[in-house]
Amino acid sequence: MSSADDRRNVRAGHTHGGGTVKGFVHKDRSPPPSLNDSLEGEIQAFLTDEDQLHTYDDLTKVNPVTPTTVLKCLQARYSVKVFYTHAGCTLVALNPFQPIPHLYSLDVMKEYHCAPQPQEFKPHIFIVAEEAYRNVQGQLEPVNQSLVVSGESGAGKTWTSRCLMKYYATVAASSSVVKSQHTVERIEKRVLDSNPIMEAFGNACTLRNNNSSRFGKYIQLQLDRCQLLVGASVQTYLLEKTRVGCQPANERNFHIFYQMMKGATDEQRKEWEMPRGQRFVWLPNAEKTVDEDCFHETVEAMVHLGINAERQRQIFTILAGILQLGNVNFSSSTDESQPCNLEEQSKDFLQRAAELLRVPAEELQMCLRVRTLKAGKQSVLKPCSQAECSMRRDCLAKVIYAQLFEWLVTFINNSMCADKSTWCNFIGVLDVYGFECFQTNNLEQLCINYANEKLQQHFVAHYLRAQQEEYVSEGLQWSFVKYQDNQSCLDLIEGSPVSVFSLLNEESRLNRASDSKMFRVRLEKELCDNVNISWDKFSKVPHFTVAHYAGKVNYQIQGMVDKNKDPVPPELSSLLQKSGNSLLHQIFTDKETENLTSKGLSKVTVVSKFKNSLESLMKILHATTPHYTRCIKPNPDCKPLTFKKEEVIMQLEACGIVETIHISAAGFPIRIPFSSFLQRYGLITTYSKLKSETRVDLEADSDVLQREVEKLLRVLLQTHAVDPSHCLGKPNSWVHCGRTKVFLTQSMLDLLEDQRNKILSQCAFSIQRCWLRYQRRRRHARLKSAIVIQAAVRSWLVRREVQRWNRAATVIQDTWRRWRALLKSLAEAELDDAKDLVEEEVPELNPVIRERGSVQLSNIQEPVTVRGWPMGLALASAPSITVSLTATGFQKMMSVMASLNLPSRRGDYKVETNQYTKGLASIRAQPKGSVKLHYQRSPLLYADRQPDQKSDVTGFNEILLEKTL
Repeated sequence: MSSADDRRNVRAGHTHGGGTVKGFVHKDRSPPPSLNDSLEGEIQAFLTDEDQLHTYDDLTKVNPVTPTTVLKCLQARYSVKVFYTHAGCTLVALNPFQPIPHLYSLDVMKEYHCAPQPQEFKPHIFIVAEEAYRNVQGQLEPVNQSLVVSGESGAGKTWTSRCLMKYYATVAASSSVVKSQHTVERIEKRVLDSNPIMEAFGNACTLRNNNSSRFGKYIQLQLDRCQLLVGASVQTYLLEKTRVGCQPANERNFHIFYQMMKGATDEQRKEWEMPRGQRFVWLPNAEKTVDEDCFHETVEAMVHLGINAERQRQIFTILAGILQLGNVNFSSSTDESQPCNLEEQSKDFLQRAAELLRVPAEELQMCLRVRTLKAGKQSVLKPCSQAECSMRRDCLAKVIYAQLFEWLVTFINNSMCADKSTWCNFIGVLDVYGFECFQTNNLEQLCINYANEKLQQHFVAHYLRAQQEEYVSEGLQWSFVKYQDNQSCLDLIEGSPVSVFSLLNEESRLNRASDSKMFRVRLEKELCDNVNISWDKFSKVPHFTVAHYAGKVNYQIQGMVDKNKDPVPPELSSLLQKSGNSLLHQIFTDKETENLTSKGLSKVTVVSKFKNSLESLMKILHATTPHYTRCIKPNPDCKPLTFKKEEVIMQLEACGIVETIHISAAGFPIRIPFSSFLQRYGLITTYSKLKSETRVDLEADSDVLQREVEKLLRVLLQTHAVDPSHCLGKPNSWVHCGRTKVFLTQSMLDLLEDQRNKILSQCAFSIQRCWLRYQRRRRHARLKSAIVIQAAVRSWLVRREVQRWNRAATVIQDTWRRWRALLKSLAEAELDDAKDLVEEEVPELNPVIRERGSVQLSNIQEPVTVRGWPMGLALASAPSITVSLTATGFQKMMSVMASLNLPSRRGDYKVETNQYTKGLASIRAQPKGSVKLHYQRSPLLYADRQPDQKSDVTGFNEILLEKTL
């Protein structure tokens, strides 16, 4: 059966807030004698059929809501391997202490992300993530979101935060925009790769958790206007750097040291001077193996973030130097005026540490054993005691590791943080250390528990108190649900003018040796009126007890003031600034620059610095929409699928789960101002049968807006066949109209959104129809216009072409007519004149010559040039004539000479051929006394023939050239 079916089946068996459950056995009982007896009876009736308890996916359906019923439901769900349960506005997550890959697969992410209503699915951390993501997308208002993951150490906060980051990295990367796909994938990879590095350098194996966060972090996932992941930034809080040099019993140092020991190659071990089998004082329980001991994964994440091989080598060399420093021990000197002696085996470790840190060994030894005191302008060297030498050694290791961790965080932020102009909203994931109570608790545990107190107070102020006060101010009939308010505990720790922190800072700023007994006396004197603090007067160890929201914790005073001072001897900083390791030199040079810029300010203690950073975090949380996830630790031993009732009930009472369920079951989790409500859902009235005749002014009086809201709700409820008087009249129903806001349950909000989406779909369908109709009409009109234009253009082109043809034909005709006329005139001029033939007496010619043609020359004595063509010409005898003939070939030439019948008198005639120079010419007669050329067949008969196009002769002569002998 699907999760949605499960949810519907469960809802079918309940009434909202009622106690009727289908299939449950109810016994008829007489009226209870007392309220306690009645409640006990209801609890027994509810728990009659425990086989059905695991079906309650939301604890607001439990009736009655008591710690016992809530605990039983959680136990039943945990036994069937269901680890997430809704508790009103909060998600309860039980740690299974074993990997469950299918629960967080990519298919599950897509299923929740693509679901129209993710709330219909089984409870999951992805529902919280998707709700926050859709809020950013603007379901109501695009407000920045914060996911607050809280719980005890070992409850599963780090794993939950890791799942949230992977979900957003996957969802925000599912874009079809090819241009931004590469950027999204790069940011997604870097966001995910920041986790292994942060956990390797900031997490450690403790008694309560194998992967306990020893620092707090708030990760901002930056989104652009398209809700795509464009960057991220990490803000860290209070790294537990004392763990570097001092590990509690049966606990380990930070993961990175063990990763180096177990994952380094032989070449790296040689470079780090870390041979196999060597033991380090600061690496206890090295034989224990946890899942986080994966050196290759950390190195791969460094590469993806852009930390090159040289920088990695410098980082691991520094870490190896810190480990070597931990093996350095001192022995007391017999002469107090002389520095402490190094133990014999410690000399090699000191030399190795100096080589790895790239500092002179002599100066390192001097800084650890001798203290520099300034008296005016003079410096005085004072030998340190054995305890002071060990403290300076630890201080050196702590400050190096803390600054290296801070550099890593800055590098990660620079590699994945986007420019402010490229993102507009963010989703924050808060993962802080859980509430801690060890056998020995000091300043670190006080700060950690103080941070948890602030988060609990934020939850109380935001939900438990603020919501109920708002119900009353808006006129809802509401009876207050009692809850545990931890404001008095916060006043004890951080209050003004006197608190634990203020007294601790005063003691730290005094230039004197700290005295734990004196500080305890002062605490008793100044804070005796606060009920949250107490003392055990018979204890030999000075301490004080604080009653936190999660229980009482004893804090040891010894060493608390010194840790708050967090002194770093100036000679140690100067030594590290001279380091040959470029990274170490850069870190402490930058730190020295920061110290110089802040010169003149009062010294910042650990407590004041942590308090200021936590206050900035709380401002961010108050400015965002929070989503709470409560991680519960089922058993103290971290055993898989083991449920300890005592452990769970204590956590449920401490974090106020039962009170949260009470308020969520009876209250309204969604609150929207009238103007915003009408602005978003006013279209329901506009497009209903009861259309509003007047348009509502959103800036009108609240009474007018309230009437419009009630009218809108009536229209909606009538549309869905729900009695409006029932829903609008009772305060514990679906919706209630207050004085300025509308209070809704999730069911009512879903109903509103569903109706709004239907109307928008109808409007979109109408717009699409009108647009398609307009597009089709426009396309048809354009088609008709195109046809008309094309027809007009074609007709104009045809007319222009016909006109051009007509003009060309006219020109050709005119030219041809002129040419024919010219030819005719030439032909007439060249033909024999009958009159001349009659008047002149022509001598009888030779028959052969007559057959071929005849030429009669006048008696003019002037030389006349006669040009003819090679067709067999005959010339009459003339006294002095220059004849220019054209003949091609020897035979033709001889034929011409024979046909001319020229006299043999030398010099009387001159024959000149011109076939190469002057071309072929016809006989041209002068006006008088012209030479007449007669030929059997006139060449003019061939004037209409087409000449050979390959000939070089042109004009009329070209036509005559066709007729040859």
